[in-house]
Amino acid sequence: MKFSCEKILLQSAASVASRTVSSKSSIPALEGLLLQAEARLTISGYNMQTGIRTTLDADITETGELVLPSRLFGEILRRLPDDVVTFSCDKNLNVKLSCGDAAYDIMALSADDYPELPEVEDQYSISLPQRTLRSMIADTSFAVSTDEVRPIHTGSLFEIGEEGLTVVSVDGFRLALRKEALEEPVSGAFRFVAPGSALNEVEKICEDTDDAAVVTLGNRHLLFEVGDTQLICRRLEGEFLAYRNAIPRNNTIQVECAGRALLTSIDRVSLIISEKLKSPLRCVFGDGVVDITTKTAIGDAADQCPIEGDGQGLEIGFNNKYLKDALKAAPAERLRLEFPSGVAPCVILPAEGEENFIYMVLPVRLKAS
Repeated sequence: MKFSCEKILLQSAASVASRTVSSKSSIPALEGLLLQAEARLTISGYNMQTGIRTTLDADITETGELVLPSRLFGEILRRLPDDVVTFSCDKNLNVKLSCGDAAYDIMALSADDYPELPEVEDQYSISLPQRTLRSMIADTSFAVSTDEVRPIHTGSLFEIGEEGLTVVSVDGFRLALRKEALEEPVSGAFRFVAPGSALNEVEKICEDTDDAAVVTLGNRHLLFEVGDTQLICRRLEGEFLAYRNAIPRNNTIQVECAGRALLTSIDRVSLIISEKLKSPLRCVFGDGVVDITTKTAIGDAADQCPIEGDGQGLEIGFNNKYLKDALKAAPAERLRLEFPSGVAPCVILPAEGEENFIYMVLPVRLKAS
């Protein structure tokens, strides 16, 4: 195996693939990166749950494949000068790597010990701009559950139909929904649940561009193709929450506000709340204003935020983090907050235009004033 490549390209590809490398595994090869030199250079990382495979151009003079320790290879590349990397490996897996005045002799592992990444059969697939997929994941990932009691909710539901793509995340305390129309028509409706950990990597791989990202549904696995990079992960199986029935609509109390202004007020009041000193926010929605207060062992905090509409004196409590997460993720400047009552979830939607997102935050029971 022998090739040469620009250091910055090799480092970028190795960095992307290493995101799914096992830090500690019973299979030593899985703690490394698989390098395959054929028509192009392919670098893969895999942890038996999620795999990333990325390809790049290199001047390949001798084909072959091997496994290099991921951490060591990454540290070497990070410290090399910005020049052309020359890489060679003999039949005894002795690797010689040089760049500028720097040179390394290190041992590789046999590629025979590296498990193959799953093949994904093309049952259904969709194509959408990378920036759209990235924003839909970012706007819903905060509500993905970390509770392994319900494994299905540790991922996000993708629903594809005539109306487009809908992504939903729930964790028992809040719900996040984003939907977007698809430019290309889809034949038939389908749905799947993708692991939240894999989607976090997809979000990092996607760029702020209209270049296509392709999502392919297989029997047991999912394939996300973004440029020269592929991410393969196992689908989550189980019964996802019937979210349409969980979101209250036709709510009697509706107010509008600037999302950034409400978030700023909550931030101020939250200064006296900590992991050790937890306390709910007490929100009273009046006519044209919402009063936000909290009380901890440190002291009291209060602030006001202007709103449009009459909250009819509704008093409701919230976990400050859950409400802040929803407001931070909301992709609109002006928001509409809807309430059925003081003990039912708060529904957050865009105040104007199409309802391309819906967030729901469950209230916290308040002690008597």
